[in-house]
Amino acid sequence: MKAFLLAAGLGTRLRPITDTTPKCLVRIGNRTLLDIWLDALAGIGVREVLVNTHHLAPQVRAHLEARPAGQSVRIAHEPSLLGSAGTLVANRDFVDGEDMFLAINADNLTDFDLSTLVEAHRQGDAIATLTLFRTPRPTACGIVSVSAEGRMVGFVEKPAHPPGDLANAGIYAFAPSVLDLVDDPLPRDIGYDLLPRLVDRANAISLGQAYFLDIGTPDALARARDEWPDRRAS
Repeated sequence: MKAFLLAAGLGTRLRPITDTTPKCLVRIGNRTLLDIWLDALAGIGVREVLVNTHHLAPQVRAHLEARPAGQSVRIAHEPSLLGSAGTLVANRDFVDGEDMFLAINADNLTDFDLSTLVEAHRQGDAIATLTLFRTPRPTACGIVSVSAEGRMVGFVEKPAHPPGDLANAGIYAFAPSVLDLVDDPLPRDIGYDLLPRLVDRANAISLGQAYFLDIGTPDALARARDEWPDRRAS
């Protein structure tokens, strides 16, 4: 199985930290977000990962090249950002022949067991499986409506009037055929451009009691650094 780690964003909300450090290399304890994700993927047997780069790309490349051998990491540099869905489409050859792949926003922090998502997708009947969490700020998230059977029956990105508080966690399992739904021209975004087309065609599962935090602001980063060591020790 293969995975995309979407790590090319500018991290504007995290400035001034991201003026000199790419968001994916921000440290939580003694590990970067990128390493936390790569290790989590290795833990469920994902040996091939594609990481896209843009902002401060040489730092990301140097960090990846210094990682221990054992996991193949392809770097896909984007001189102009392609958007999260655009990255998947532009690198479609990476998942040719696969029955499924994972796509993950690398700026989130979670201890969710990714094997739960893989199993749910393989046992399901959909071309995509999303992960969800309950958010206290639904206007800032992609909000998902789900049937009793776990089908995504509605989706709206950052709604002014949210229909609920079930939010997209940015951790996906996709069949490669999903990429046929992404139109030209790029850039294209998973939330704005792909997920609306997956209504009634995707399943959704909850992160449950897993820790989950978007490392989007200095306050969120400080909170993660305070909470994460205790969470990992429990």
